Amino acid sequence: MSPRPRTVDDAAILMACQRVMQRVGPSSFTLALVAKEAGLAPATIVQRFGSKRELIRTLASGARGQGAAYVAELRTRFTSPLAILREFLLCWSQMASTPEEMANHLAYLQMDLTDPVLLENLVELSAENLQHTAALLREAHAAGELTIEDAEGLSRALNATVSGGLLAWATFREGTARAWLERDLDVLLAPLQAK
Repeated sequence: MSPRPRTVDDAAILMACQRVMQRVGPSSFTLALVAKEAGLAPATIVQRFGSKRELIRTLASGARGQGAAYVAELRTRFTSPLAILREFLLCWSQMASTPEEMANHLAYLQMDLTDPVLLENLVELSAENLQHTAALLREAHAAGELTIEDAEGLSRALNATVSGGLLAWATFREGTARAWLERDLDVLLAPLQAK
């Protein structure tokens, strides 16, 4: 007798997990909430992932490599390397549609920094983001859009601006996270734009 077919695949469960994590912090996160979001019984989530920690680890490991796919998708929408760079960096504003959602992400960041598996994923994802940003900076320089000398250093500064900007936006709560980040990025990039 063959096993019953899965009505909800793992990718849909991971998407449900992500939506739950946006709404609640680690102390309120449960497999039951994920199961409800995915339209499954909690036992199904336990059977597939084993525990809350393993589900979160699986979700985190799936984020690696997504930056390349996102840059490729942006290339279908924009021809300017500078425009692609800005949109790539601005995508992080999607993490914070509300200050409360940002607070949840910060709470999960604590887990990332203390769990060795999550930390490894975080380091790899962060390194990928730095590499994509530096590559896009070099492209913008080659296209005559930016005048830069140190793509790697500027990549670190831009990514730090995005991370810090999200925290500042959640603190001051002025406008949207995207508008806050746009302003900060423009302050850094405007003096580098070719005249």
